[in-house]
Amino acid sequence: MSTNPNEVICPHCDTAFLIDESGFADILKQIRDSEFESELHTRLEEAERTKATEIKLAQVEIEAKLEADKAKQVQEIEKLKADLKAADAQKQLEIAQGQADLKAKAEKLKNQLDLAAAQSELELQKQKNDFEILLKNEKDEIARLKEFKARQSVKIIGETLEQHCQTEFNRIRATAFPAAYFEKDNDGKDGSKGDYIFRDLTAEGVEKVSIMFDMKNEDDTSKTKQKNDDFLKKLHDDRVAKGCEYAVLVTVLEPENEYYNSGIVDVSHKYPKMYVIRPQFFLTLIMLLSNESGKALAYKEELALIKSQSVDITKFEEELESFKSGFAKNYDLASRKFTTAIGEIDKAISALEKTKAELLGSENNLRLANNKAQDVTVKRLTKDNPTMQAKFTEIDSKA
Repeated sequence: MSTNPNEVICPHCDTAFLIDESGFADILKQIRDSEFESELHTRLEEAERTKATEIKLAQVEIEAKLEADKAKQVQEIEKLKADLKAADAQKQLEIAQGQADLKAKAEKLKNQLDLAAAQSELELQKQKNDFEILLKNEKDEIARLKEFKARQSVKIIGETLEQHCQTEFNRIRATAFPAAYFEKDNDGKDGSKGDYIFRDLTAEGVEKVSIMFDMKNEDDTSKTKQKNDDFLKKLHDDRVAKGCEYAVLVTVLEPENEYYNSGIVDVSHKYPKMYVIRPQFFLTLIMLLSNESGKALAYKEELALIKSQSVDITKFEEELESFKSGFAKNYDLASRKFTTAIGEIDKAISALEKTKAELLGSENNLRLANNKAQDVTVKRLTKDNPTMQAKFTEIDSKA
């Protein structure tokens, strides 16, 4: 082993050689320059790897956020679509139900109206047939009465007119008018009274027809001859006072007057619901008025039915208006839900647009970061480092 401080042994060949101080300085410099370059290269490689790692992590993070936002937005859109579809289905169901209800009610009303029309037609036909039968019977009765006019007149002369009418009515009371009332008018508290009052009742006790009778016989006249018109005013007042529906003057006055001899004379143009007849038409007129009153009752019942149907129609119209109102409310609610859903979709689209803008902004930032990384140079790394700058200056000068 050499003891000379300037002697250096080669580690590879064990050869000893001498170097002076300047040569040692050169060797030391070479070693230091090599180490610097190696460290610089290592740091640049490390910086490059760090940059690449950060860029990759940023890209992964952005992609993950983009996927998460996209999935969330897709989920929200699907939910809104489902809500919109459900609202539309509910609206269609309500419309279909409303149309079905309206159709059913309309069909029911049509059936009711058709039934009422058919019943009315049948009733009118029945009344027409009854009237034709009654008219024929009346003509037959008139012909029969004209035939026996003289004989009947002779018979009436032999008894009072009131007795004749009372007897004639009692003869048919049991079969034709079992619930009828035909008695003398004895109520004179109002200062006046007629001769007889006839009232016919239904089985339920409801009055079908009422007639105030006044009988005028030729024997009742005084020195001067009286006319039938002389008694009409009082008969009218008696009818009103006693609450009767009809007034009838049974008279044998003016025996030669063919106007009164022709049959049942209607004088309603002078006083309402008033007739003048000869005694032979007494029962005939009662039957006619009773039959007509019976028809009136039927008309009243039909009128009540029609009114009831009118009420049903009114109720149906009210229900229809209620349905329309409810349907309008439901439609308005569905429409508002539809509008809200559309608004939510618009919001979702707006949020996606915002996310897209943010992603584009992130891409721009990444581009700027990459540009900055590409701009990294040795000079930038050694900026504000005098030692490093001196080393690079020295290297440049030697080159």
